Amino acid sequence: MDILETSEYDRRKRRNTSCVLFFYLLPFFASCTIYFYLWIPDSAPSLMAAGIKAAPVLSLALLVFIYNGGWSLLGMTGGLLLSAGGDCCLIWPQLFIPGMGCFALAHMLYAISFLSSGYSKASSSSSVFILYLLLWSIGGGMYVYLVPFLRLDPDGDILVPAIGGYVLLIVIMATMATRTRRPLLVLGSVIFMASDLTIALTKFNVVDLEYKKHIIMITYYLAQLMIALGDVKTKMEVDADDFHKWKRS
Repeated sequence: MDILETSEYDRRKRRNTSCVLFFYLLPFFASCTIYFYLWIPDSAPSLMAAGIKAAPVLSLALLVFIYNGGWSLLGMTGGLLLSAGGDCCLIWPQLFIPGMGCFALAHMLYAISFLSSGYSKASSSSSVFILYLLLWSIGGGMYVYLVPFLRLDPDGDILVPAIGGYVLLIVIMATMATRTRRPLLVLGSVIFMASDLTIALTKFNVVDLEYKKHIIMITYYLAQLMIALGDVKTKMEVDADDFHKWKRS
């Protein structure tokens, strides 16, 4: 009977936690709605526009901070805050490189977060290694393909090594996400790569997409949401496992 009661308690706890998590996500969904309502079609760069664009990711940073605490500033929360800084920079075209730098640092903190003790350290299977190879092949192949277009840009001498470093960091981040074997984190990192690839292809005149902003921002916000939720759910599972171990001891 005790086992049945404990199982029912666990189910209620998970259900209540999901409700609370959804409540904390309401600012994210509300700010995304405001962004797409006010920002598309194009608006003139301004501090207000920067705030509206960064608001969804800032709300995710607050969510992760609430669930994971102050140490997450050196990991997921810090990465989300840096991403919000990158969002603000990219409002102004002349701040593209500083914005890219913010996102590069964000990917570093994400990767560090994925290496924490809360994530799986199981040995990688052959299928995981194939996915690693696929990620690195896509990243390397797209960079090689972009280089001729980057050299045509007035800032080509800076962009060629800068984009190369950025591609390296985002692929490392996606590799570390894949290592965790957490579906939300893996999908989020891959979608993040797709969003950034769309930015590169359209910004450097490789392709011309009619709804490029819609594609970029929908995939970007979705990627950040999945990565943040994946990190929060991992923390919740680790806490639950620690609780059950404590009960058995």
